[in-house]
Amino acid sequence: MGRYKTIITILMFLIGLLGLPGCNSPSSDYTDNIQDNNSQLSLVYESSMELQYAENFTVDYYQGGYVIMTTIIDGQRFLIVPEGKDIPDDLDEDLIVLKRPIKDVYLVASAVMDMFGELDGLDAITFSGQPEDNWYVEKAKEAMAGGDILYAGKYSKPDYELLVSKGCTLAIENKMISHSPEVIEKLKDFDIPTLIEYSSYESHPLGKVEWVKFFGAMLGKEDKALEIFDQQAAILDKVKTDEKIDKTVAFFYVTSNGLISVRQSNDYIPKMIDIAGGKYIFEDLGDPENKRSTVNMQVEEFYNGAKDADYLIYNSSIDGGITNINELVDKCEVLADFKAVKDGNVWCTTNDMYQQSLSIGYMIEDIHAMISDRSEEEMHYLFQLQ
Repeated sequence: MGRYKTIITILMFLIGLLGLPGCNSPSSDYTDNIQDNNSQLSLVYESSMELQYAENFTVDYYQGGYVIMTTIIDGQRFLIVPEGKDIPDDLDEDLIVLKRPIKDVYLVASAVMDMFGELDGLDAITFSGQPEDNWYVEKAKEAMAGGDILYAGKYSKPDYELLVSKGCTLAIENKMISHSPEVIEKLKDFDIPTLIEYSSYESHPLGKVEWVKFFGAMLGKEDKALEIFDQQAAILDKVKTDEKIDKTVAFFYVTSNGLISVRQSNDYIPKMIDIAGGKYIFEDLGDPENKRSTVNMQVEEFYNGAKDADYLIYNSSIDGGITNINELVDKCEVLADFKAVKDGNVWCTTNDMYQQSLSIGYMIEDIHAMISDRSEEEMHYLFQLQ
């Protein structure tokens, strides 16, 4: 009888082990095994990164320092393997493995360069999709001038020979790569995975900034990333404490074929205008389900919608910019009849706006200063056209 009690006790103990409660589910809903000291160990989920605004990525942490990063729009998953640790066995085929230290990256997404720079992570970048003269990020220009970062061709025409010969491990692209899917396939043929960053798809401006946490997790610099994000969030909180002014603002540029490119109403730039205390002139423009950030319209349509806007902001980061109102009117003659032109309330962005993705808080502060009629000397990325 004692022997049966012993057997039953052992069985109950084993059943209890099987029924132990697990950790919270990872946002990537992924578990696997890792090889350590010739024995199979579970890759055990620990926690997920807390995000305040970003909606297009997740970061999950596992025991032993392993990290799984997911880009929501395309569903790509990246397993970050800590330095000195083994790569897990029997991984899902779609899981892309990146080993720390992250290095020899081909960075095409220009909005990400300042993130790597502020994270003190430029040593991970070996190749650039922009030549030295196209960079407004000073750390990038210096690295290219010193030969630490090499120009490897633009997104649609990479220098495959250079990338392969120098051991490129990862290409970081933006949404433009969708126009050249053959490039992704070619890189894949050379065992170079592609990561597409979707920061421009974030509906909230600080969601775009929060992508610094994504790349901070890649580099193992989460604390630094949080510090950078909090600095910009603090600027937003400061602006929000002021009264809403409700001046209307149009943000646009004239395309090479004479159309007017404006932002969809659900884009992050109209949201910036709203946070700054203003009101985007196009209240219901574009399809909320469409992830495009811009809409091209005929001049007549732009005239009807924006002629009475209190302020015009010309987006110079696309076409190299303008220096005065006459140059603007030369691009589109009907602008001479706009209220903002007659009142002298025409402003222009600096050329580096899109490469300074970590300065969105400052841009919001600039728009607030503009509609509050404060001095241009206080601004970072806007200047008034005369």
